[in-house]
Amino acid sequence: MEKLRVVFMGTPEFAVPCLAALQADEGCEVIGVYTQPDKPRGRGQKLLPSPVKAWAEGHGLPVYQPVRIKTPEAVAELKSLKPDLVVVVAFGQILSQEILDIPPKGCINVHGSLLPRYRGAAPMQWCVINGEKKTGITTMMMDAGLDTGDMLLKEELIIGPDMTLEEVHDSLMEMGASVLMKTIAKLLAGTLERIPQEGESNYAPMLTKETGHIDWKKPAQEIHNLVRGLNSWPGAYTSLEGQKFKIWRTRNTGETAPADMPVGTIILTGGSKGMKVATGDGKLIEILELQAPGKKKMETDAYLHGHGLPEGSCFV
Repeated sequence: MEKLRVVFMGTPEFAVPCLAALQADEGCEVIGVYTQPDKPRGRGQKLLPSPVKAWAEGHGLPVYQPVRIKTPEAVAELKSLKPDLVVVVAFGQILSQEILDIPPKGCINVHGSLLPRYRGAAPMQWCVINGEKKTGITTMMMDAGLDTGDMLLKEELIIGPDMTLEEVHDSLMEMGASVLMKTIAKLLAGTLERIPQEGESNYAPMLTKETGHIDWKKPAQEIHNLVRGLNSWPGAYTSLEGQKFKIWRTRNTGETAPADMPVGTIILTGGSKGMKVATGDGKLIEILELQAPGKKKMETDAYLHGHGLPEGSCFV
């Protein structure tokens, strides 16, 4: 049986298991891997490859890194590969209709939400920030719209009340590879069904560092959701006496703050020197892990052991 000639397009760690699954599948031949150009990273700003490039080169796969995949040169190069199918997982560039028309079996995207909800660049993050109880993976046949193509297969993930973005990301990363290969199997068997997207949709825009600013006037649950939805990037943050602190883990205690206490006021509690903060709905939220300026992440108790806080200190 002739193998399916597949071009893979992806960039971050999230995409690597999908590429690995395609490479291991006996019915597929990965003939090329497209990923974003190397970018400067770290303190030294050294040019480093994307996780997808590093994996592909480590497994002997040809890598292509066009700055803009829509250019005539990049399109011609892709056409010359003669792929039967293109698989896209968090590639980071929008494909033109000309590109979508190249593979006779189309372009399949692995998306980290239950479409049509949370189309866009940051679906996992906004699911957690918005307090959703579930998310999942959707494979879809790509069209010229933004995550609007016909759906193929779905699988759900329950989001626990304290589950962080990092935990959701890792779960969906592995689920994505599984759902992709189930989709490919149905494609090869001729049993793949296309389901048009209908019903309420929303957009999950790209995150910025400013997304992480904590507004203590908001309810405790919303703040808790923001913190866990931005762990591990860019991190929720607040200020204390003009210094920026990142807040990495919290717990919604359900406890009521003392009457008339200003929002953002810090309460040091008990012999363990725990930290709780007054929020906009009159409830207390506990800070479990934070990061002071120029320091590493620390358990709150460990931080307070070496750093005293004046009574009545207030985050803003």
